[in-house]
Amino acid sequence: MAPTSTFPVINMELLAGEERPAAMEQLDDACENWGFFEVILNHGISTELMDEVEKMTKDHYKRVREQRFLEFASKTLKEGCDDVNKAEKLDWESTFFVRHLPESNIADIPDLDDDYRRLMKRFAAELETLAERLLDLLCENLGLEKGYLTKAFRGPAGAPTFGTKVSSYPPCPRPDLVKGLRAHTDAGGIILLFQDDRVGGLQLLKDGEWVDVPPMRHSIVVNLGDQLEVITNGRYKSVIHRVVAQTDGNRMSIASFYNPGSDAVISPAPALVKEEEAGVAYPKFVFEDYMKLYVRHKFEAKEPRFEAFKSMETETSNRIAIA
Repeated sequence: MAPTSTFPVINMELLAGEERPAAMEQLDDACENWGFFEVILNHGISTELMDEVEKMTKDHYKRVREQRFLEFASKTLKEGCDDVNKAEKLDWESTFFVRHLPESNIADIPDLDDDYRRLMKRFAAELETLAERLLDLLCENLGLEKGYLTKAFRGPAGAPTFGTKVSSYPPCPRPDLVKGLRAHTDAGGIILLFQDDRVGGLQLLKDGEWVDVPPMRHSIVVNLGDQLEVITNGRYKSVIHRVVAQTDGNRMSIASFYNPGSDAVISPAPALVKEEEAGVAYPKFVFEDYMKLYVRHKFEAKEPRFEAFKSMETETSNRIAIA
């Protein structure tokens, strides 16, 4: 296992003072070489709100979801022992998803009490603000005009896709058999994770080795999705990551995905395409089309997804030239 000591942790308080250039350089390096970083201090989300979200999320799991998961787990382990190939395609997690934008569905999700719904709305609003703040910091480092990335994400309809996956990873008696969450890159834009500060398990793949993402109290873990890799023409990369099932502790994970709108057209920013390049390294596509491909191949390498859309572009260009 690679050491975690060098995992990038960005103190956002430094962005407001004399140390801003160094902090921005650290952020740029994290995006280029890690695809992950952790933000602490002055990220705009109060510790009181984070503590309340953690408490209510863990209470909700115990009250509503734990028994369902135990029933699933018993069946999963039995089937996994009988069929190892089937076990390799399962994830040891209890999860539900809340959509915030373009239209919220939180009122339609069963088993959430009103206080929890109101709390999650507040939390989502703070995360949306942080996501857009971070995207503008990325624009600054990339030499793009302020707001370029958020504008690209909003598409013709004028709104991003924004939602939260709330997960619990209970203790697993057979982590050798079942993964917490299989290795993958994220399809979307920028992902903000509020994770358990006592139970680890999240890892990213760097230089061929799995690196632990350190649990830190009141921090937000940030990772970049496939769409930012495309828009930055490969300067920033989405990175393979996974969750390793643990034998002790129930890990909380609240991951919020600030993604392009379904109708957004995604392509490399012209300012990031060098004139001497023979061609653009990444394709142009509609985000909804990318997602249709992604859901079928989530746990596979991202490069064939990019190549599939490049091939479509080439075929379209050839048809236009013939016509």
